Amino acid sequence: MKEDKTTKFQKIYKIIMLVVLTAFITFMITSIYMYTHNISGSLNLLSNDESENSNLNNYISKVKRVIDKYYLWNDEIDENKLDEEAIKGYVSGLGDQYTEYISKEEMDDFTEEIMGTFYGIGIYMIADEEKGIVVYYPIPESPAEKAGIKSGDIIKRVDGKEYGYDDFSIIADYIKGKEGTSVKLTIERNEKELEFEIVRAKINTNPITTEIIDNNIGYIIIPSFDSETSLNLEEKLNELIKKGAKSFIIDLRNNGGGIVEESTAIADLFLEKGKTIITTKDNKQNEKVTKSDNAAKFEQKIVVLANGNSASASEILIGALKENNRATIIGTTTYGKGIIQTVISLSDGSGIKITTAEYFTPKGTAIHEVGIKPDIEVKLPDSIKNIYSVEKEDDTQLKRAIEELKK
Repeated sequence: MKEDKTTKFQKIYKIIMLVVLTAFITFMITSIYMYTHNISGSLNLLSNDESENSNLNNYISKVKRVIDKYYLWNDEIDENKLDEEAIKGYVSGLGDQYTEYISKEEMDDFTEEIMGTFYGIGIYMIADEEKGIVVYYPIPESPAEKAGIKSGDIIKRVDGKEYGYDDFSIIADYIKGKEGTSVKLTIERNEKELEFEIVRAKINTNPITTEIIDNNIGYIIIPSFDSETSLNLEEKLNELIKKGAKSFIIDLRNNGGGIVEESTAIADLFLEKGKTIITTKDNKQNEKVTKSDNAAKFEQKIVVLANGNSASASEILIGALKENNRATIIGTTTYGKGIIQTVISLSDGSGIKITTAEYFTPKGTAIHEVGIKPDIEVKLPDSIKNIYSVEKEDDTQLKRAIEELKK
């Protein structure tokens, strides 16, 4: 089942979607608790007297002796890097794609990624085996969008250097940079090459977009659950009501998740006090139930749009609204990531993002590697080639949501 899910994900994304800002978002499917635990002790595998007696460290010591004796460039060895890579390999041996070691140097960027603020040009990319590296979505109000970058643009060169499909894992390093500096992109669009010089700036990766459609329906797109998403959404909802919104469509399609507390806080905006949002269980089967703390601030009728890329923290919100009979879910079955990660801070400034709990819907349903089925299944037309950029006249799911709210 796990391999099937991975294959499905790769078919949609080709290679994991990244945000080109100051650093990679290495995996967009996230449910993260944003409190951290501090653990004392050194991360140096060879310096802890107690651990030196372990089989692992004895073996590493043997390998180190071989390297010292035979490696051609042994005078250039970086011992700290060797230790760090050993730790990364140890953690990756769990076989859990959501658990990873984060070095001290990477920790600040990782925290910024989760909090949703970066410095860069503001584009999402995918790797297409036929086309190469493709822009699928410039973030609204970002330098990239303002410069004229569009969905579907193919990135051919960065500062004059050519990049292709195989360079996907490194291209962000060449596009990112300090605020106020510029980068030159050569873009292929409609078989023509265009040049853009873009100045890097502070980027908000969680630009909730709203509009009034069909006279009195508030349409809200939430791309991810970053820091203060719930507060931003509450403001947007009140603005829509002032503009005449009588009901809401919340679009969670392609929302890969984010901070758990933001997702549950949004559910709290719509649910009566005391309603179950999620239940989590850890490796000792300790159970924690999260319920709505306040009376519902918004009682309007709601439709939620979901698809196979609606994952993790977005599934928490979808499950809470669906099983509390608070919203109608329209679209296709969600991704199915029903586990939560916690960021563990280590004493030297590094950390581990580790899977710590499985979560269940209000009715106790496990969704991991299963997903949540919509109340009304509606697929996009086969003619849609880019699911990240669908025109309203072709958006069968949005049209069905409007119909539902008109009943």
